[in-house]
Amino acid sequence: MFGRTYSDLGPVVGQINGEDIRANQLERRGYDWENGYGTPSDGQDTNRDGQPVRKLTKDAKSIIIFWSCSGSTKLLASKIARETGADILEITLRNPYPANYRKTLNRANCERIQNDPPELEMLSQYDTIYLGYQTWAMTLSQPMRAFLLEYGGEFSNKKIAPFLSEVGYGSGDSTELIREFIARDGGKNNTYTSALVVDGNRVDESDVEVKRWLKTI
Repeated sequence: MFGRTYSDLGPVVGQINGEDIRANQLERRGYDWENGYGTPSDGQDTNRDGQPVRKLTKDAKSIIIFWSCSGSTKLLASKIARETGADILEITLRNPYPANYRKTLNRANCERIQNDPPELEMLSQYDTIYLGYQTWAMTLSQPMRAFLLEYGGEFSNKKIAPFLSEVGYGSGDSTELIREFIARDGGKNNTYTSALVVDGNRVDESDVEVKRWLKTI
């Protein structure tokens, strides 16, 4: 299983702003799922075969900001984008996580223990911000942590709607950390919706959940 590469893991499963999406976790059901353990990526923040998603317009009142390692969160973001027509900003890293799962796991653990988030490549017009990420070790993944620590001060007077793909353990402390990091950087007067939480290997089946969640926002 661990010897497989991103390109071996099946066809395109969707599109976002004209870019193809491959979400390799979707091919792992039942015993093969193993709570996401061993899932490889393309080593380029899902963008080996295309460009990071950027849809920024002058008139939109909502934006989807997300980071995705192996495609599931990207697919979930595409479903929200299809329903809302929101602008889209995909977070990318100067040094993306490796395609090899174990190397990614080791790096992510070191960053979390040392409190050393990765360096990012980077909102006044928006009323609503959909914030998408994965949970790793039952907490907020480091790229989203880094984004909020750097840009959290721009999140004031917003409605913030978190959505995430996870491996069977729920959202952990991620939503609490989102509030904490935004406030730490000076963001204030925000309202927070409940989080949309979807298993990473079942994002393709989440249309009803996405629509139900969006109706609460």
